[in-house]
Amino acid sequence: MPASPEALATRAVDILATLVAFDTTSRDSNLALIAWVEAYLDGLGVASRRVPNHDGTKSNLLASIGPAVEGGVVLSGHTDVVPVDGQPWTSDPWTLTPRDGRLYGRGTCDMKGFLALALAAAPELAAAQLSRPVHLALSYDEEVGCLGAPDMIAVIAAELPRPALVVVGEPTDMVAVSGHKGIASFWVTVSGHEAHSSLTHLGVSANMAAIKLMANLLALSERLTAQADPASPFTPKGATLTVGQINGGTAVNILARECVFVFDLRTPPGMDAQAALTEFFALAREVDAELKARFPEAGVKVERRSLTPAFAPEDGGVAEAFARRLTGDNGPSRVAPYAAEAGQFQGAGFSTVICGPGSIDQAHQPDEYVELSQIQRGAAFMARLIEDLSIGG
Repeated sequence: MPASPEALATRAVDILATLVAFDTTSRDSNLALIAWVEAYLDGLGVASRRVPNHDGTKSNLLASIGPAVEGGVVLSGHTDVVPVDGQPWTSDPWTLTPRDGRLYGRGTCDMKGFLALALAAAPELAAAQLSRPVHLALSYDEEVGCLGAPDMIAVIAAELPRPALVVVGEPTDMVAVSGHKGIASFWVTVSGHEAHSSLTHLGVSANMAAIKLMANLLALSERLTAQADPASPFTPKGATLTVGQINGGTAVNILARECVFVFDLRTPPGMDAQAALTEFFALAREVDAELKARFPEAGVKVERRSLTPAFAPEDGGVAEAFARRLTGDNGPSRVAPYAAEAGQFQGAGFSTVICGPGSIDQAHQPDEYVELSQIQRGAAFMARLIEDLSIGG
């Protein structure tokens, strides 16, 4: 007899405690978590395969449950989490802590809660007579630019029987989200020439040159806000640009030898991030030439950190209809301001929806949590998924 949603929720909480205990901050490896999932699935007779990064220090994981036929459902989620450094947690971020109907811990919301639910459903999926398969797709390095998923998506597209749809389990309060913004992020390294700050003719300040570049980005940010489409479903409505990190200089009386800053541009569907930055790139080349004319070792280097495509709402999307049917969601169409791997799946031709437990409002925060009620709603979703894909279901 299939497990009840209540039993699935209980199992998911136990699995979530295990997943949270793995510190999978993006700067570190996720292989210990991947190995645990492999062993768990192997115990159910479910084979899995790794899709590693270039040096094998991190990996995606793919597993298929059910018949090797087309029309399956991909349940996708990332294994990495953001850092806890400097955050005022009131409990151990790596220990699942139940309190007042909430489950606290890093990644509970974003997005190990969804992974725990998918893995909790695996025993019933493995035991069921499925008409179509469920593919589990676990990625790495989503939090630092959706870097891991593309190789895994390429394997899904080239080697698996064509799935019908993809559910990306980012936190949405278990309702369907059909679009998100894209993100392009860049490292900018400005190299100067050190000298005493009173002798500006003998050196060049990397900080001063960087300010010129950042002023251009600030002006672009203000233009993008002013040009936002009032009818846009997003909040904020238009593209947004922020400089997230700045590091430069040695002392107040030394012309800075180096200034490094990183910025991101988040764009709604239909906007080309590279094109929007045309003026900035031209200015960077101009400043680079000016600096090199004075000191050959000086200059400007712009490196793209990430380029994640936007996720556009599908007209009559199969994935959205599927998620709404299983959740009972009859609400309006929704979009998200953040970037996720949904745009990458859509770019590979898969009908995609975002639907997972928890609220993005709790993501990346100290004392991150997911409501237990959200895990219960997610368990009901998984129970309906098993029923829907079972022969005769």
